[in-house]
Amino acid sequence: MRRVLLLNVTYEPLTTVGLRRAVCLVLCEKAEIVHDDSSGKVLHSASVSLATPSVIKLNRYVRIPHRNRVPLTRAALMRRDNYRCAYCGRHDLQSPQGRPPAR
Repeated sequence: MRRVLLLNVTYEPLTTVGLRRAVCLVLCEKAEIVHDDSSGKVLHSASVSLATPSVIKLNRYVRIPHRNRVPLTRAALMRRDNYRCAYCGRHDLQSPQGRPPAR
Protein backbone atom coordinates (compact mmCIF):
# COMPACT_ATOMS: atom_id res chain seq x y z
CA MET A 1 0.00 0.00 0.00
CA ARG A 2 1.21 3.51 -0.80
CA ARG A 3 2.24 5.62 2.24
CA VAL A 4 1.80 9.39 2.55
CA LEU A 5 3.77 11.66 4.91
CA LEU A 6 1.52 13.51 7.37
CA LEU A 7 2.73 16.90 8.63
CA ASN A 8 1.44 19.05 11.47
CA VAL A 9 0.38 22.67 10.84
CA THR A 10 3.93 23.70 11.76
CA TYR A 11 5.29 21.38 9.03
CA GLU A 12 6.85 18.99 11.54
CA PRO A 13 6.46 15.33 10.51
CA LEU A 14 3.95 13.32 12.54
CA THR A 15 3.74 9.93 10.85
CA THR A 16 2.97 8.21 7.60
CA VAL A 17 -0.57 7.18 6.73
CA GLY A 18 -2.00 5.01 4.01
CA LEU A 19 -3.17 6.54 0.75
CA ARG A 20 -6.83 5.85 1.56
CA ARG A 21 -6.58 7.66 4.94
CA ALA A 22 -4.73 10.57 3.32
CA VAL A 23 -7.41 10.99 0.66
CA CYS A 24 -10.14 10.86 3.33
CA LEU A 25 -8.38 13.60 5.33
CA VAL A 26 -8.10 15.79 2.23
CA LEU A 27 -11.70 15.23 1.12
CA CYS A 28 -13.01 15.95 4.65
CA GLU A 29 -10.97 19.19 4.57
CA LYS A 30 -8.96 18.18 7.63
CA ALA A 31 -5.74 18.30 5.60
CA GLU A 32 -4.38 19.83 2.42
CA ILE A 33 -1.97 18.47 -0.15
CA VAL A 34 1.53 19.91 0.11
CA HIS A 35 3.20 17.81 -2.57
CA ASP A 36 1.77 15.56 -5.28
CA ASP A 37 3.11 12.17 -6.26
CA SER A 38 5.95 12.51 -8.77
CA SER A 39 4.37 9.97 -11.12
CA GLY A 40 1.47 12.35 -11.80
CA LYS A 41 -1.29 9.83 -11.07
CA VAL A 42 -4.77 11.24 -10.50
CA LEU A 43 -7.58 9.69 -8.46
CA HIS A 44 -11.04 10.03 -10.01
CA SER A 45 -14.55 9.74 -8.62
CA ALA A 46 -17.93 10.65 -10.07
CA SER A 47 -17.57 14.30 -9.05
CA VAL A 48 -13.95 14.89 -7.98
CA SER A 49 -10.49 14.47 -9.47
CA LEU A 50 -7.63 14.52 -6.99
CA ALA A 51 -3.89 14.33 -7.60
CA THR A 52 -2.31 11.48 -5.65
CA PRO A 53 -0.65 13.08 -2.61
CA SER A 54 2.79 12.18 -1.31
CA VAL A 55 2.82 14.79 1.51
CA ILE A 56 -0.21 16.27 3.29
CA LYS A 57 -0.49 18.90 6.06
CA LEU A 58 -3.16 19.02 8.75
CA ASN A 59 -5.28 22.16 9.03
CA ARG A 60 -5.38 22.07 12.86
CA TYR A 61 -2.48 21.72 15.28
CA VAL A 62 -2.08 18.31 16.90
CA ARG A 63 -0.26 18.41 20.23
CA ILE A 64 2.32 15.65 20.66
CA PRO A 65 2.93 14.56 24.26
CA HIS A 66 6.51 15.16 25.39
CA ARG A 67 8.52 11.96 25.47
CA ASN A 68 10.53 11.54 28.64
CA ARG A 69 14.18 10.78 28.04
CA VAL A 70 16.21 8.43 30.18
CA PRO A 71 18.78 10.42 32.17
CA LEU A 72 22.37 9.98 31.06
CA THR A 73 23.80 8.39 34.20
CA ARG A 74 26.19 5.54 34.77
CA ALA A 75 23.41 3.31 36.12
CA ALA A 76 21.18 4.02 33.10
CA LEU A 77 24.02 3.22 30.69
CA MET A 78 24.80 -0.03 32.51
CA ARG A 79 21.14 -1.06 32.41
CA ARG A 80 20.90 -0.12 28.71
CA ASP A 81 23.95 -2.24 27.83
CA ASN A 82 22.72 -5.20 29.97
CA TYR A 83 25.83 -4.88 32.16
CA ARG A 84 28.13 -5.83 29.27
CA CYS A 85 31.46 -4.24 28.49
CA ALA A 86 31.12 -1.88 25.52
CA TYR A 87 34.57 -2.89 24.22
CA CYS A 88 34.80 -6.67 24.60
CA GLY A 89 31.15 -7.65 25.26
CA ARG A 90 31.86 -9.68 28.40
CA HIS A 91 29.44 -9.84 31.34
CA ASP A 92 32.13 -8.99 33.92
CA LEU A 93 30.45 -5.74 34.91
CA GLN A 94 28.57 -5.87 38.20
CA SER A 95 24.81 -5.41 38.40
CA PRO A 96 23.25 -3.52 41.34
CA GLN A 97 22.78 -6.82 43.22
CA GLY A 98 26.53 -7.49 43.06
CA ARG A 99 26.39 -10.20 40.39
CA PRO A 100 25.92 -10.27 36.62
CA PRO A 101 22.25 -10.56 35.56
CA ALA A 102 20.87 -13.91 34.45
CA ARG A 103 20.52 -14.35 30.71
